[in-house]
Amino acid sequence: MISQPSRHCTVELQALPSRIGQVRRIISAQLRYWHLDPLIDQAALGVTELLTNVHRHAQPDKTCTVDIELLLDRLTVSVHDRDPRLPTVGAMDGLATSGRGLALIAAVSESWGVRPEGDLGKVVWFSLPAAYAPEVSLPGYPVVYGATTTGPFTGTRPQVPVRTTVSG
Repeated sequence: MISQPSRHCTVELQALPSRIGQVRRIISAQLRYWHLDPLIDQAALGVTELLTNVHRHAQPDKTCTVDIELLLDRLTVSVHDRDPRLPTVGAMDGLATSGRGLALIAAVSESWGVRPEGDLGKVVWFSLPAAYAPEVSLPGYPVVYGATTTGPFTGTRPQVPVRTTVSG
């Protein structure tokens, strides 16, 4: 299930190898929609590592939720699973073939962490700096900007292209 595609996307799944590839494609498509193409590789790599950890280690089942959220200039990707055991960071041994997932997350992200949720499991997250691509204005259609001080969309950001007509 995908919800609120404008700033937040949630995918619920069983962390099975076939589903991990599907989630990578969903994350990639969502980031393209948000004009965050430069973050696709890092976000896809990070979510793959987190889902692989759920697949390999989570008990009692592989059910999890992936959230991506864009707030201001920060993209946060998180994976919630039902296993309350906290992960450990593997050694950065260049010869190791496993156990390097969180070390890799640390290397490609701006920040990361684990949030225990008691008997409900845990959330492992990472964040990436995000910036919108420059807005493109069509000829003859100046972009109108607006601001609001209430509601979920605060701040200034492009709204709707409007055609201006000068008569006389």
